[in-house]
Amino acid sequence: MLSNKNLVESFFKSMQKGDFRALNACYSYDIIYSDPIFGLLKGDDVKMMWQMLLEGAKNISVKILEIEDVDEEYITCRYSINYFFEPTGGNISNLPKAFMRIKDEKIIEHSDGYRLSTFIADTYGLKGQILGWSGFMKKKCTEEIQEYADSVY
Repeated sequence: MLSNKNLVESFFKSMQKGDFRALNACYSYDIIYSDPIFGLLKGDDVKMMWQMLLEGAKNISVKILEIEDVDEEYITCRYSINYFFEPTGGNISNLPKAFMRIKDEKIIEHSDGYRLSTFIADTYGLKGQILGWSGFMKKKCTEEIQEYADSVY
């Protein structure tokens, strides 16, 4: 039997390798995901998002900083992720905290929390550093990445 911690470690090892198939195999078929860029996604949309991100990411580095079993279903994980994202030309450095719910050895809910303004600064350089806090820039970043995802998949 796979422990929740081992499942989460496998998920992030797959991310480190850029292996979206192995990463997505950690999810249930009806996974629910949310983060500041993509909002709420379900099922195949979650899996396509990871495929798009991992195929577009170069020189990816993922490091688990802390894993905490909250109870028999819930686990949190702080991690660092660094990569060059070709579609935007940005070197991304992020420190998300993942909240995951696990059932029957699959992740059924996953939410990543991080500072959107920091992500925008990395994605857009100086313009993002100056305007990353603004609602306009947050909306622009979200729309551009979602448009890119729609154009690819």
